[in-house]
Amino acid sequence: MSRNVLLRGLAVLAAAIVTLTAAGALPAQAHGNIQNPPSRNFSCWDRWGAEFQNPAMATEDPMCWQAWQADPSAMWNWNGLFREGVAGNHQGAIPDGQLCSAGRSNSGRYNALDTVGNWRATNVSNNFTAHIFDQASHGADYFRIYVTKQGYNPTTQPLTWGSLELVKEVGNTPASQWNQVSGGVALDVPVSAPGRTGRHVVYTIWQASHLDQSYYWCSDVNFGGTGSTPTPTASATSSPTPTPSASVSPTGSPTPTPTAGTAGCSVTYSTASTWSGGYQGDIKVTAGSTAIKGWTVRWSLPSGQTVSQSWNATVTSSGSAVTATNASYNGALNAGASTSFGFVATGTASTPTPTCSATV
Repeated sequence: MSRNVLLRGLAVLAAAIVTLTAAGALPAQAHGNIQNPPSRNFSCWDRWGAEFQNPAMATEDPMCWQAWQADPSAMWNWNGLFREGVAGNHQGAIPDGQLCSAGRSNSGRYNALDTVGNWRATNVSNNFTAHIFDQASHGADYFRIYVTKQGYNPTTQPLTWGSLELVKEVGNTPASQWNQVSGGVALDVPVSAPGRTGRHVVYTIWQASHLDQSYYWCSDVNFGGTGSTPTPTASATSSPTPTPSASVSPTGSPTPTPTAGTAGCSVTYSTASTWSGGYQGDIKVTAGSTAIKGWTVRWSLPSGQTVSQSWNATVTSSGSAVTATNASYNGALNAGASTSFGFVATGTASTPTPTCSATV
């Protein structure tokens, strides 16, 4: 068992996080990602999800650090990086320099993935296998896998369409033709990228079959590299926060609803996505003018609604009253600093008015 897996398991137990693949959960209402070579946000979550506020990340893994600081939900929702309604015009929908964030999709949640710098790279040969995980068994209308041209330097240059070469295309592949794995299905795609040496980016487009829903993933690789290579370890069974999506009608650009806080913290709420019979809510907690040691958020649900899953907080309910307390790793916040947590609830999405109290 790897250190990251062990630490993640301990953090999950300590924070009483209910995973989405536990009994009675919703594994079919999530998305997917490329797990090897891992995409930027999956890789950052896989290495640091159990200790994402560890200051050592700033020096050991600075590109992941800036991404976590920009928006932790980009890593918790490592399987939700998509756009809808592109109709196959990927280059028209996504400008140069924004390929890794899918054109700043999801209200800018994934913007930090476009940041140019020395992202942790996976060592690969010129003939490698792309391992793609589909948690919702959507299947694919097609996959397109690009690799940057020789001479491109991802540590100093933004990713553009002109810097990519299409090296592999896979046509219609129903989920029934994928391999059954824990929590979903997976597909191994052989890829050949001759003539490459050194640092590059593998760019994958997955056109899911259930909707006009396109996924975009940047994977940093080192052709011919030596040394340790990150090995993806996550599957549906170890992911605390996939974004629900089967039969999902995303709400578009959620507008956070600010609410007044008390005793040193404030909160904003947004509905991340909705589907028949349920929705996902995200809550951001921000410390006031002084540092806090812990926080508690309270809100009420409409009659008949219940919280079925949560992450980054311990969530309890009594009737319609819901209480969320910080996890062991995200309670202490410096003045003005923020953290976030999320939940899945039954019923039709509403706009609650959460309040926040803090231990100072």
